[in-house]
Amino acid sequence: MSTPTQTLGMTKEQRADFERDGFIMLKGALTADEVATYAAGIDRVYEEEKAADRLSPQGSMHKLSAVTSCPELAPLLNHPKTFPMVWSMIGWNVHVYHSHLDKHPPIPGRRPPRFEWHQDGGRQNRELETDPRPRLSVKLAYWLSDVSEPGRGNLKVVPGSHKTNWIEGPPKRDMEWPDPPGAIEVTADAGDVIFFDRRIWHARSDNYSDVTRKVVFFGYTPRWITVRDEVHHLPSESWWNDLDPVQQQLLDGISDNGDHHWGHWPKEVPLYNWLAERDLFDADNPPLKA
Repeated sequence: MSTPTQTLGMTKEQRADFERDGFIMLKGALTADEVATYAAGIDRVYEEEKAADRLSPQGSMHKLSAVTSCPELAPLLNHPKTFPMVWSMIGWNVHVYHSHLDKHPPIPGRRPPRFEWHQDGGRQNRELETDPRPRLSVKLAYWLSDVSEPGRGNLKVVPGSHKTNWIEGPPKRDMEWPDPPGAIEVTADAGDVIFFDRRIWHARSDNYSDVTRKVVFFGYTPRWITVRDEVHHLPSESWWNDLDPVQQQLLDGISDNGDHHWGHWPKEVPLYNWLAERDLFDADNPPLKA
């Protein structure tokens, strides 16, 4: 499950686009073979969930803890075409705090209204005091199905809204209410990846097409923020030793010491060493300073 070496971080153009819009598209990040492999993994988990009667009434699956649920997805944790975006933005002392794999078949007709626009982070958005709130985490969305047209369960975003703490919404979530001004559906081919700031206001479009939506999300945050995923038993799993050290770090498996999570011992953190060995610390990017 190891990942090939990557030597390039985020470009200045990518950084400028990300800071302006709150997201960037990484076109063709996965090969056709990779798409097929990871889509097959999602299909396997879907059949298990179906057999256990754990799908939604519409037959969709939203399964948390992506790698725990589907170990064959582990190479996506630090994929060489996408992971440089993560460490370029939030540095070496990171882990995956939240992940999920989704499969949404087409739905037969309009569902009842529900306003689902949100920022990631849960209570962070109630309890942090600043305006705008800090970034804290970033997310990668790996598209394993064709959402090159709207209405296929596309990610909907409001470009530039990551620096806005509040948008207007309905008094009750189950009321008819228009999308926020400036909202778009992000179109993507299978194999494309969307990298986005957790603060961007986003939602999912309904899938009224004839294409089944398949996508995997990984959210990355500093290691001093707690993990939501179910990962603490993973070192006992048979496939754990097949992971590379950075993947083990990202699954929170290198230390139970709180000071270690704070980054007090950089040279004991695999990603720090990986970057240092390749001279990838960027003086213009403060999170990467030693």
